[in-house]
Amino acid sequence: MPPFRLLRFSQLDLPAWDACVAGARQPVPYAHSWWLQATAGRWDALVQTEPETGRYLSVWPLPAKWRPGGRQVYQPPFTQQLGLISGGEDAPNIGSELLRLTQRYARFYTQLNEANGVPALPGQFAFEARQTYQLDLSPAYENLRAGYCADYRRRLLRHETAVAPLAVTELPDTEPLLALFQQTKGPAAGLHPRHYARLRRLLAELHRRQLLEARAVRQPETGALLAGALFVSYRSRLIYLFAAASDEGKKAAAPLLLLDEAIRRHAGTPGLILDFEGSMLPAIARFFANFGAVPVPYAALSFTSQRPWYLQWMP
Repeated sequence: MPPFRLLRFSQLDLPAWDACVAGARQPVPYAHSWWLQATAGRWDALVQTEPETGRYLSVWPLPAKWRPGGRQVYQPPFTQQLGLISGGEDAPNIGSELLRLTQRYARFYTQLNEANGVPALPGQFAFEARQTYQLDLSPAYENLRAGYCADYRRRLLRHETAVAPLAVTELPDTEPLLALFQQTKGPAAGLHPRHYARLRRLLAELHRRQLLEARAVRQPETGALLAGALFVSYRSRLIYLFAAASDEGKKAAAPLLLLDEAIRRHAGTPGLILDFEGSMLPAIARFFANFGAVPVPYAALSFTSQRPWYLQWMP
């Protein structure tokens, strides 16, 4: 197998990069160059190249930035999983590359994708078990709905038999949803203007590639936004990327309606998985599990180097 090379952003062949990600066994949209450029701007990477053609066989994006103390690898916002992306049937073992990274970076934090498992870790690395929740959308909607918790089924039935049930509609402009998030979850989520700027860049890229599904529930009389959700449709994944709801929307079960409508629209699609993107928070995890979703583990790796910053790039 060709060796891995640690490359800076200026050394990357982005068309070869995207061809590798698009053809990889792991459906990881977060690793595409346009996703990373929107959320991180620039990144280092471990790259395995076919000598005869220059084709990228495997890539591992390492978003990095300079901070006091040296260069750091970090997980960009709105980017659940990265890790090793490979087009081959047998993914190369990345464990041998990890020690080299401890010599190049002062701090390191990355979330692998679910297909990576946990490589053999040098002593400097810490491992954190994380999980997302996923729901197989291959069955018919009636079968999927039967897997909801009893309370969700009752709420949906009550909503459907109401005189004027709320409707889920397309959301042509995502700005009202971002504003609603800022008013509700924003402060607690720790998001700053730069994060919303990155999200807007990402949404523009998703919209341009026709990968974005935006849905909303509005108050019938006033048209006020009660809740909204953004989904990314990519290969065999439907990703629940971003959502917000007002207090009135939560009382009206608008988040439940948004997810149920997405499940209804995509039910019966062979091989399609709804990825809820989390969560490590118990209350949110229960919300996802109540749709019949199951936990799927993935790993986060981190270390803090003890080497002085001025020695980090020494061999």
